[in-house]
Order: sequence, then C-alpha cells, then structure tokens
Amino acid sequence: MKDVLQGLIWVILGSAIGGPTRYFVSGLVGRHIGETFPLGTMVINVSGAFFMGVLAAAAAIGGMLPMPVAWQFAATGFLGSYTTVSSFSLQTLALVRDGQFLRAGANVTLSLLLCLSAVALGYAVGSAMLGANA
Repeated sequence: MKDVLQGLIWVILGSAIGGPTRYFVSGLVGRHIGETFPLGTMVINVSGAFFMGVLAAAAAIGGMLPMPVAWQFAATGFLGSYTTVSSFSLQTLALVRDGQFLRAGANVTLSLLLCLSAVALGYAVGSAMLGANA
C-alpha cells in the first residue's frame, strides 16, 4: 500500500506541473498563430510524444531512469497531464460539426503522423544522447 501511495504522490506532482505547462504552451501558440486550426494542441501532443520517446529510451537503458518513481512523475504525471487526446478529439469534432471536413481530416492525419514520428525521433535522440543503440 505504501508503494501505491508513493506512486500516486509522484503522479500528482508531475500532473501539477504538466497541466499548467500545457495551458501556457497551448495559449502561447494560439495567441501567436491563431486558433482557426488546433495548432496549440498539435504542438502539445507532438512535443509530448517526442519527450515520451526520450523517456522510453532512458528507461530502456538499465539504470538511466530510476524506475518506477521517475516514470510515474515524468511519463504518467507530467506528460499524461501535458498531452491531451481529449482536446484533440473535441477540436476535431468541432471542425466536423462546422463542416470543415478537410481541416478535421488534416488534424487527424497530421496529429497521427507527427506524433508517431516525434516519439520515434525522441527515442532515437534519447538513445543517441545516452549512448545506446536505437
């Protein structure tokens, strides 16, 4: 029970940082680029995927990421709160409901391709930085 509570505390701490960071970054993108297309959410999800790849590379190298506490804080807490599939889904639905089918399709396609590419790139970068084979 102690391990579960300790893990929960690390997730809460990471989440307390990830949510406000998402709010700040998404707002910054929206204010500078505009909000006719959900680029703020896309930037959040792509950057989160990249950093998840880096963390996964660190976790794959024995001893580089002290599991499970670091994973609970960084991956489950921070990145779980920072990234947002629910906002992506709602924004895509809003585009569809507004009849903007091309933008909705572009949002889905770009998000999927960019996030998968970002997690792979993050893993490769993390592996290279930490001296492991990708």
